[in-house]
Amino acid sequence: MQNLALKNPVQKNIAQKTQTPLTDYLLRLGDSALVLGQRHAQLCGKAPALEEEMALMNVGLDLFGQARNWLGYAAELIAAEGGGSQHKIDADHLAFRRDAHDFRNLLIAEQPNGDFADIMGRQFLFDAWHVHLLDGLAESSDPRIAEVAAKSLKEATYHLRRSSEWVIRLGDGTEESHTRMQRALNNLWQFTGELLQTDEIDQAMIEAGIAPDPETIAARWKATVEEVLEEATLERPSYDAWMYTGGKVGHHTEHLGFLLAEMQYLPRTYPDATVW
Repeated sequence: MQNLALKNPVQKNIAQKTQTPLTDYLLRLGDSALVLGQRHAQLCGKAPALEEEMALMNVGLDLFGQARNWLGYAAELIAAEGGGSQHKIDADHLAFRRDAHDFRNLLIAEQPNGDFADIMGRQFLFDAWHVHLLDGLAESSDPRIAEVAAKSLKEATYHLRRSSEWVIRLGDGTEESHTRMQRALNNLWQFTGELLQTDEIDQAMIEAGIAPDPETIAARWKATVEEVLEEATLERPSYDAWMYTGGKVGHHTEHLGFLLAEMQYLPRTYPDATVW
């Protein structure tokens, strides 16, 4: 795997100070939204129609807003724990000053845009998980998380409705659109196992009442996916298929390095720049 993100000497200190379960969990939420939002930003000027241009950018902006909320909370915890005491740690710092191995986003979020079927297939598989996760997080024992999740849930509900409609439209459309949508689904499926995977960080959040029951999320995700794919006349790949995992602990595909090199270039090149 290749990491093309520029190096920063502060990073090792930050990474070492973000090992509490709550902070890591917030980074997972924030990084997934940030990276997928950046994928949408890369589509500016490349949508198939003006309406889709606006919709894609709005979804991206929603994800950036969610990322700022999650990463802002994580930054406050890092500062309270003493991380980066000689440097200002905030949401922007976490977004633009970490290397790929410090990111905790889901692997599906960093996959390349490809054609429109790839874009909407990736969004749908993510949305079908995201909306149910946020619904559970809205009942979190952590008031800050519950508040952010409740606000984000309204946005994610719209995202899921839109991506579902496109998957159905493409899957149950022409022979060409059906073929492309099925191919996109087959290629992206290998990254969905991580959506339902539970590790010690997730377990700690569940035990603290912060995160919802993963079995419930998994059941709802599968029900949503199966309902939409049936209407789209698409064949669902096997749940037992081999899956890529590791994004939640910092093991990424080479695609993330390229994305970060582009996204982080200006803040890293001009670290003291300010907006007039």
